[in-house]
Amino acid sequence: MTTSLLLSLLFSFVILASAANFNQDIEVTWGDGRGKILENGNLLTLTLDKFSGSGFQSKNQYLFGKIDMNIKLVPGNSAGTVTTYYLRSEGSTWDEIDFEFLGNLSGDPYIVHTNVYTQGKGDKEQQFYLWFDPTKDFHTYSLLWNPQRIIFSVDGTPIREFKNLESMGVAFPKSQPMRVYSSLWNADNWATRGGVVKTDWSKAPFTAAYRNYKADACVWSSGKSSCSSTSPSQNSWLSQELDITSQQRLKWVQKNYMIYNYCTDTKRFPQGLPKECSVH
Repeated sequence: MTTSLLLSLLFSFVILASAANFNQDIEVTWGDGRGKILENGNLLTLTLDKFSGSGFQSKNQYLFGKIDMNIKLVPGNSAGTVTTYYLRSEGSTWDEIDFEFLGNLSGDPYIVHTNVYTQGKGDKEQQFYLWFDPTKDFHTYSLLWNPQRIIFSVDGTPIREFKNLESMGVAFPKSQPMRVYSSLWNADNWATRGGVVKTDWSKAPFTAAYRNYKADACVWSSGKSSCSSTSPSQNSWLSQELDITSQQRLKWVQKNYMIYNYCTDTKRFPQGLPKECSVH
């Protein structure tokens, strides 16, 4: 299916699901009470202790959208912990778009890990430091997913763009609806300095906080988009791309804060870098 045809089909349905109340749009799915929706649905917290972490998912599935979430990450010594925020489809050949926040020792910066999976295959990691302390206050982490590109943003600043390069034979997630997921869990076998630094359980419980969830997206239900018709101007994200200013900000982040890029890892890909690396 061509991009233009896909766009016309999407517009012929509609698109708009927007929300900011966790009671309406999110369900805590695991953690035995460690995930809590508070303040009449305006705040959600996930907690990790030595017995279990916790997680939640969106009640809706989406096929393309712009998802925003305000997150305050685990403060203090968060080494060994991982806070995730991602989109994922179901099944063994799933699609997935990842933010993962790898905890660290007090005073050391979090590592923001990103990845894109298509048909169950990922291996497209980029990692960054942030230019602020993500534990002091809430910051907005956004995933824009449309037929042409995926854009990862922090407080409106793009940190990564993954373009649809199917014309080059590069797979792109575009046919499987995905839910929003988040979790807080212990990954001290690999998360901090390759697993050298372990979780200090004397600092538990560890807590991450969430608010202002917003999904401007095409809700998927019973095999089709279930949104009602709206004007294209209300769905600018569906064809959104980086303007000149955003491209400059992206380059600034990648120059100053990127710490790993699979597209420069020649040891990992001795037979040649992936095709998309010539463009990305």
